[in-house]
Amino acid sequence: MEISMVTPILWALPWFGILAFLVFGVRLPRPIPARGPSQTRTRTPRISVIIPARNEARNIERVVGSLASSTYPDLEILVVDDRSEDETRALALEAGRARPGRVRVLDGRPLPDGWMGKNWACHQGAEAATGELFLFTDADTWHAPDLLDRAVAALEEDQADCVTLAGRQLMETFWERLVQPHVFTAMLARYPRHREPLPPSRWRGAIANGQYIMIPRGVYDEMGGHEALKGEVVEDMRMAQRLVRRGKRLSVRMAEDSFATRMYASLGELVEGWSKNIVLGGMATLPPWMRGVAPLLILLSGLILWVGPPVATGLGLAGLTSPGVLTWGLVATGASVVLWSAACVRMGAPVYYGLLYPLGSIVTGFIFARAWRRGGRVEWKGREYSLEPDAVMREP
Repeated sequence: MEISMVTPILWALPWFGILAFLVFGVRLPRPIPARGPSQTRTRTPRISVIIPARNEARNIERVVGSLASSTYPDLEILVVDDRSEDETRALALEAGRARPGRVRVLDGRPLPDGWMGKNWACHQGAEAATGELFLFTDADTWHAPDLLDRAVAALEEDQADCVTLAGRQLMETFWERLVQPHVFTAMLARYPRHREPLPPSRWRGAIANGQYIMIPRGVYDEMGGHEALKGEVVEDMRMAQRLVRRGKRLSVRMAEDSFATRMYASLGELVEGWSKNIVLGGMATLPPWMRGVAPLLILLSGLILWVGPPVATGLGLAGLTSPGVLTWGLVATGASVVLWSAACVRMGAPVYYGLLYPLGSIVTGFIFARAWRRGGRVEWKGREYSLEPDAVMREP
């Protein structure tokens, strides 16, 4: 091979390096145990499942129905209707009638100053709960009948103070399949190894999935509950950081066979939802000295990595660049297609969505830029919040 051809291939090595890192450097959490304690002993701890729900008419019947069908012997399901403007409350009551005594629907009180809506709803649910264990889960989730039992087994097996589960992401529309692999691959790159609990010194790298957090009542109260998180936008990550920083044992496990979530159902929901989380959550994982430049660097690096090579390829094919640039563009684009096709398949999207990765990167970049521009202004579920920068970035 001529040296003129070797050089552009060497330029493409960073793309192969990223692919190698995702293949060899990432270690997914361990799966939850196959069996739970109710199969091996007579007494199990009572669980209070707390579901904050605001304008969740589309989802509430599915989540309540799946939880009410749980084989776990001792649980209560508390749906906290956070002053919904749709039929959430009525549908939750209807779903609970199939299993009398298991489901209670609580009417949420007005939102106080300084609180995020979800955190306020979780706080009210915890106040009303009677269980030894709390499970905080989202209204857009689905739970297999044996999941609670197996989650308790994971908590006990790991001798953990809290267990959080990652499940399967349900994606039904074009935009979900285009954007979600990009967001979750970025998260995987930021949190590549969570097979074992983190020590307190690494608290910035702690993460929890707010779609499924199981925590003993005593640990929850000791950590200050959701009152300590009342103004946090990305409350699940901040709860994880708070636990780890204080020496608690946080276990992250996989449950793709028995737990699923459909976070957003349209492009508008994707933009609104990730705009709420993506920058504020990311900045809270960084030391203060990095926060001023990190958003710009992240945005530029994403566009350079995933949009630059296809643009160079197009220009080269049109005869507007040198053969070396064309070769680099083709090689880097090919490596990127392999990477994003694998990411799409891993998340359950068709493999051909990998060919559309430049568009996915542009949309994700737009969401990131929108969130960065808005700063502490957050819109969610018909509410608007204005957060002070210092409050957003304070340590947990």
